[in-house]
Amino acid sequence: MDARTIGRVALRTVVAMASVATLIAVGLVWNLQHRLEVGRTTSTAAVPDAVPTPVGESFTALLVGLDARTDAAGDPLPQELLDALHAGPDEGQLHTDTIMLLHVPAGGTAVAISIPRDSFVPIAGAHGTHKINSAYRRGKARAEEALAAQGIAGPELDRRGREAGRATLVATVQDLTGVTVDHFAEINLAGFVELTEALGGVPVCLNQPVRDSYSGVDLPAGQQTVSGAGALAFVRQRHGLDGGDLDRIARQQAFAAGLAQRLTDAGTLSDPARLDRLVDVATRHVVLDSGWSIQDLPEQLRRLAGDPLVFRTIPTGRPDMRTPTDGVAVEIDPRAVRDFVAAEIDAVEPGAGTDRISGDTGDPAEAPGRVAPTGSAAVPPPPAPTAPTTAPTTAPPAISTAGPSCVD
Repeated sequence: MDARTIGRVALRTVVAMASVATLIAVGLVWNLQHRLEVGRTTSTAAVPDAVPTPVGESFTALLVGLDARTDAAGDPLPQELLDALHAGPDEGQLHTDTIMLLHVPAGGTAVAISIPRDSFVPIAGAHGTHKINSAYRRGKARAEEALAAQGIAGPELDRRGREAGRATLVATVQDLTGVTVDHFAEINLAGFVELTEALGGVPVCLNQPVRDSYSGVDLPAGQQTVSGAGALAFVRQRHGLDGGDLDRIARQQAFAAGLAQRLTDAGTLSDPARLDRLVDVATRHVVLDSGWSIQDLPEQLRRLAGDPLVFRTIPTGRPDMRTPTDGVAVEIDPRAVRDFVAAEIDAVEPGAGTDRISGDTGDPAEAPGRVAPTGSAAVPPPPAPTAPTTAPTTAPPAISTAGPSCVD
């Protein structure tokens, strides 16, 4: 066999091997997408009539971390796992300890706006004014009371109750910010832990060593990578932080910045083994609105890689405001929040925030783009916002994915 023949055989072999590798890769991607599409848990109530956002168009998503002792299907998590996470007793409260409004513009820098869990605001559905992290629980409890009276029980009662809770939370955030939520994502305690492990950890930075028996955090100062229970403890610590809930927000944002970097790192979304673990986490521990396209999600994540993702926090007043029934809460001026959110969205997508807020009278019932809870969660309009605060409102400095942000 001469050299020319050998060359042709070698070329055909390389082409054949490349073709086989391509087919295998395409097959793996299709299999993962199929598993995610079939196995994921969706919510039809969080964003009623939700539709996919075409790739390249702007959207706003509400990202929620739920203090739940169950998986996405409502099945209890193993007690040994909860003990390892320092989850504490299950009081059935379903608090949303992380609430972020993510706006991804058609082009340019995305912005994530945190809402402190102890923000004292009107809860949609005439639930009165309470800490915003109780909106989910209050909507769920009221719906379950009505559903139980109709004879509904067991897993179906829990499923429909949670849907009402999601609808109440989304409506409360929309009323507070004046922004329409296009998509919704919810993750529980175990999902958070397994997500960090699937990514090989998340980079964070601490100004000083921290140790807290309540959350279980025990970390040195400086840049480091956290995962699993250590990552959960990093974002959950409240005791020993001078700023309380607001310092915890900074932790969450610094962690989310590191998480975004990991997700958008070259190779993360093209590694079959890592994708397999991420799909497994998503199908067991994540709830998405029914309109969030699984096919488009990877490309939407890649859009965050082009420019730094900026994290902001809504302006707040006193962090130690005494309330009639909720103990100490964070003081909120709803009008200042709407002005702030509109300005942040306008900064990354001129005109978008103003268009959504324009004509706002300060009454959530009259603001444009508002969506009330539907189905079993449908209730009369919420009351008017509380009076403007006497304390000046302030917003903490921004955190960005542009570089490591050290926090307390």
